Amino acid sequence: MSEKNHRVSRRQFLNYTLTGVGGFMAAGMLMPMVRFAIDPVLKAGEDQDMVYVCEEADLTNEPQSFNYKVNQVDAWYESEEPRTAWIYKNEDGNIVALSPVCKHLGCTVNWASDPANPDKFFCPCHYGLYEKNGDNVPNTPPVAPLDVYPHEVREGSVYLGRATPKGEA
Repeated sequence: MSEKNHRVSRRQFLNYTLTGVGGFMAAGMLMPMVRFAIDPVLKAGEDQDMVYVCEEADLTNEPQSFNYKVNQVDAWYESEEPRTAWIYKNEDGNIVALSPVCKHLGCTVNWASDPANPDKFFCPCHYGLYEKNGDNVPNTPPVAPLDVYPHEVREGSVYLGRATPKGEA
């Protein structure tokens, strides 16, 4: 048989075969590297464990700011992230733990820092107001209540979880 009767010449066949084998070898080497690079990003976020914040005996009827740290993992990087919570005991003696992050633009709210509203949380960025229980005051910039922290009391110590929107905790 002559080469004219074949659709693919020997040279083309060899070229196609070597290209295919080379492609499979390259893919075999690159896939583990790509998997290594993107695997941490694709992992589901872990729920935050409850973190110690303060002693229950330190709480009063007046909201107090408590600072604490949370271990945070971002892909390959682990760090301690500083956090803050406003915690107090309400009239029924139940613990209320609120996030200090304003729902309008993310500024930090303070308790009783506005002389015109001494019994409210005040956001100085755009004069947002929240009631003591975290509900937003109508006709002020915040459009939603402050987030709340799920909490536990273990042997007289207060532990907080990840902040969630009010009503979901």
